[in-house]
Amino acid sequence: MPQSKLPIVVLISGSGSNLQAIIDATARGELPVEIRAVISNRADTRGLQRATDAGIATETLDHKAFASRGDYDHALMALIDRFQPGLVVLAGFMRLLTDAFTTHYAGRMLNIHPSLLPDFKGLHTHRRAIKENAAEHGASVHFVTAELDGGPVVLQARVPVHAGDSPEQLAARVLEQEHRIYPEAIRWFAEGRLRLDEDGHAKLDGNLIELAEELASGN
Repeated sequence: MPQSKLPIVVLISGSGSNLQAIIDATARGELPVEIRAVISNRADTRGLQRATDAGIATETLDHKAFASRGDYDHALMALIDRFQPGLVVLAGFMRLLTDAFTTHYAGRMLNIHPSLLPDFKGLHTHRRAIKENAAEHGASVHFVTAELDGGPVVLQARVPVHAGDSPEQLAARVLEQEHRIYPEAIRWFAEGRLRLDEDGHAKLDGNLIELAEELASGN
């Protein structure tokens, strides 16, 4: 019997390269998901065009049209829930989320962050890694909680930081790994293998994830 597809909604703010990786993996039959909608807080994004090109429904909800972050998140929740997703995927969604929002989607929202969490939470991760002479850098997929970039990590990929790296060079190396590990983590969730338990711990195949790291590294 073929596996039923998990409905997902993807939130973006920019170019949507991770969205494209998810679209491509789905088209290749590697991801048992149905992307029901792509939602952006900005209308002029390449990511929305990527979704349109793939025949996926798109919506724009401009955060500037709302008086407060809470008002925006309330409207965004209503919009997302119209599509009844089993998983919300943050793919470069550049908004701080309220506690009410993260609680509403607890255990069914993933994010990818361009660092080896818990190192370098927040913005400008590549610049900061170079400035602090980090030997390694990378990307992390994690469950979203109220703490910024603080939810349980489920999968990571490491890349070396080379002497003379610019932030842009390091970012490109990390982004290549993001495109590899994000579809993998989403696949785990869609297959029912990845879950957040009642104590807030990430589990894969029923086992606690203690070392959230892919063995393969970037060059």
